[in-house]
Amino acid sequence: MRVSISKVSFIAFILLAITSCSYKQEYQYRIVFLQCCHDEWRDVMNSEMRRELAFHPEIKLEVVDSYSNTEKQVEQIRALAKQKIDLLIITPNEAKPLTAAIEEIYKSGIPVILVDRKTESKHYSAFIGADNYEIGKTAGKFIASQFKSRGNIIELQLEMTSSPATERHRGFIDAITSAPNLTIVETLETKDDLVDINAHIPRILNEHPETNIIFAHTDLLALMAYKAALRAGRNHNLFFVGIDAIPVTKGIQDVKNGVLNATLLYPTGGAEAIQTAVKILKKQPFKKENTLLTNVITSENVDIMLSQIQKIKEQQVEIERETLKITELNKTYSTQRNRLYFISALLTIVVVLGAFLYFLLQEKQYSNRILEEQNLAILEQKNEIEKVSLLARKATEDKMRFYSYISHEFKTPLSLILTPTEDLLQRKNTDIKETRSTLQLIYKNANRLLRLVDQLLEMRKLDAGKMELELSQNDLVAFIREIVGDFAVKAKQKHIDLQFISPFKKLLLGFDTEKLDKVLFNIISNAFKYTPDGGLIHVSILKNTDKIEINIADNGIGMNDEEKAHAFDLFYRGNKNSSLGTGLGLALSQEFMVLHGGEITINSAKDKGTTFKIMLPIIESELTLEPKSEATFAALTKELEESEPPLIKNSSKQTFENTIILIEDNRDLNLFLSQKLEKNYTIVATENAEQGWQEILSYIPDIIICDVMLPGMDGFALTQKVKSDFRTSHIPVILLTAKSQIESQIEGTKAGADAYIMKPFNQQLLEEKLKGLIENRDRMRRRFSNEVINPNQAQKGERRFLLEFEALIEKNLKDSTLSVEKLSQELGMSRVQLFRKISALTNKNVADYIAEYKLQKAKILLQEQEKNIAEIAYELGFSTPSYFTTFFKQKTNQTPTEWRNKGA
Repeated sequence: MRVSISKVSFIAFILLAITSCSYKQEYQYRIVFLQCCHDEWRDVMNSEMRRELAFHPEIKLEVVDSYSNTEKQVEQIRALAKQKIDLLIITPNEAKPLTAAIEEIYKSGIPVILVDRKTESKHYSAFIGADNYEIGKTAGKFIASQFKSRGNIIELQLEMTSSPATERHRGFIDAITSAPNLTIVETLETKDDLVDINAHIPRILNEHPETNIIFAHTDLLALMAYKAALRAGRNHNLFFVGIDAIPVTKGIQDVKNGVLNATLLYPTGGAEAIQTAVKILKKQPFKKENTLLTNVITSENVDIMLSQIQKIKEQQVEIERETLKITELNKTYSTQRNRLYFISALLTIVVVLGAFLYFLLQEKQYSNRILEEQNLAILEQKNEIEKVSLLARKATEDKMRFYSYISHEFKTPLSLILTPTEDLLQRKNTDIKETRSTLQLIYKNANRLLRLVDQLLEMRKLDAGKMELELSQNDLVAFIREIVGDFAVKAKQKHIDLQFISPFKKLLLGFDTEKLDKVLFNIISNAFKYTPDGGLIHVSILKNTDKIEINIADNGIGMNDEEKAHAFDLFYRGNKNSSLGTGLGLALSQEFMVLHGGEITINSAKDKGTTFKIMLPIIESELTLEPKSEATFAALTKELEESEPPLIKNSSKQTFENTIILIEDNRDLNLFLSQKLEKNYTIVATENAEQGWQEILSYIPDIIICDVMLPGMDGFALTQKVKSDFRTSHIPVILLTAKSQIESQIEGTKAGADAYIMKPFNQQLLEEKLKGLIENRDRMRRRFSNEVINPNQAQKGERRFLLEFEALIEKNLKDSTLSVEKLSQELGMSRVQLFRKISALTNKNVADYIAEYKLQKAKILLQEQEKNIAEIAYELGFSTPSYFTTFFKQKTNQTPTEWRNKGA
């Protein structure tokens, strides 16, 4: 047996060596680029670096962003000094605060290349960047060359703590000093760009109406100043000059569009930084000071610059394509090499196995005897294990059955406690203070028990392996912001500094909203529970390559090592103030994150606060709603027409004159509104826009109440669909939404909504809106109930429908078999839809409308005196002249001949 073990070990060693020979990109040098600049400048810098690195595959570049935070950049530099890196490229956020940290890493033996900005020390390997003094001076000279007469200047500065701002200002002052016709009327240092400019530019222009030049340290500042001047009506006589001309920004494009008169090129130096780094790493000669040239871009040369930029982009794409081909060739070479290694190893194994074959044959009989003895022992152990397993399985099933039983037994009476309690709290006659206080206490504790029961049920599903993720693609930033916002009132009451910090405006990815909501709610609730008044709770979000990191940090009482070790155990009560629900909630939260493929970790110390770190993998969710076929919708519509609609929520079973379609995906709100409105209206309730559209076509209601945020089609799209379809264009639409921004209200109005009510809304306001819209519709009906409606007096969509309807009557006027069914088929509507449409607009049925139209047409023909009574009768589609005479007399109390003679 010892020989066999040696053989197996040898084979395992050979196979391990083979599998380790996979293709892997090897790097000789590691460079870190620590950047702090704004997004546009950073993107161009990174693009230039990638283009240059395509020629140096032996170099690995890591990009680290400090988001213009000086303290964070100092921490990053000191952390990098402890790591094994070959070279550091850095853009200092500020000069003085970063001097010591950069000197420290430089003196440790790591070469340092400064890009764009310097420090107050000479301890660095190389500097690459534009001469900000020369750029400011060039700007001043350019302005002087453009203004031979008087020039009055407003200078918009960056924060003067950065070296580019001070140097650009100094160069600009030196340049215009030699131009006596140029005067700076005011200098504005912008610390909060948009706020400062919007607040001060109109004031400066009013105080100095002679201003004709605005010089800004960046194109962005110049563009903001242009917009502020435009709003003040002063943009026409101003000369705008900015600095940057970065291709991906609007600087150059604004010059082309005439917004800016000029911009000065501020080169990023990305390619030069990599070229200098290569020389340093390969011990080649290099320049310590590398000044990049600038250029003035005006309307005369902007087209040339744009074409050059486009050409560079095309070359970058070609370089990346060639790099990909080289990578593929390297993989092919590696694969072929590994195959050769595998064949060689396989031949070696065959030889070794042949050598061991003799020894194996000798040990075979001995091994068989040993195996028989072991098999007997294993069989006995197996039987014992099966008995124990049966007992354990039975005990587990009993436990699970108990969980489910006791949970459901709790939940039913709790629901019966909550519903009447809430109703009792809402009654106006409940004015006894003590009774109300007791009821509130019952309601609060009943809710607490209900949450515990729900958690027990979810833990039951997890134990049984039946819990599944319901992934959907959502904006994680907005999702977390909304949850944090729910605690704002509580934070205000306890004077706690509650903040949500995110470097992203929007972050789309797939996750289970319900489960992540419970995870965040549990952890933030714990943070409030163990954070004293006046403390802080900060929620932040970061994104790595393949995962999202959500941190919930507080400065509360913290945990000791034992409490941290058992924090996620079921029902663990390490702190005497914690509750049963807390332990269950954290355990459930951890299980929910495991379902996502992530985890929750804790960093805490006693009396120093706690930080929960949620690691959420990036899941690319592309869940879409598959549309139903027309046949499916037709079958559904037919089924609804043949049976009583199950979505009509009317407990009294009464049918009212007015019908309302209610579309709301929140079931509680849907049921609440249905119960409130069904006392005066027939309610048809649905939970999504697609089903709601089918109900609208089926019922042709008097009014539609629709939520904006719906799964699938949203409320705006449904409103636009209702108003653009001639079958439903007359129906008023009320939109309910939690989106209070003016942009959302404008979008709802553009879609055609008749009313836009924001949540939380007042029930009486909603009911008054309903009454007002229905009364307006009734007034229109009464106005035209005694005559054929003049299409020009109707609304735009309804006017188009009535014109088409009357044109169709005119087309078929001579047809004595003209019927409602034929007209509805021509219009692509059902008979019921046409009836409800005409009735809603004119308060007449279709037959009466056609009869009124024929009557008006008959009067016109009788007045013309060109045709006899019989000819008129046949032209209007009457089967006989006598039938026409009878019809006319019933309507006017005169025969056609009497009416004609009287009119003559």
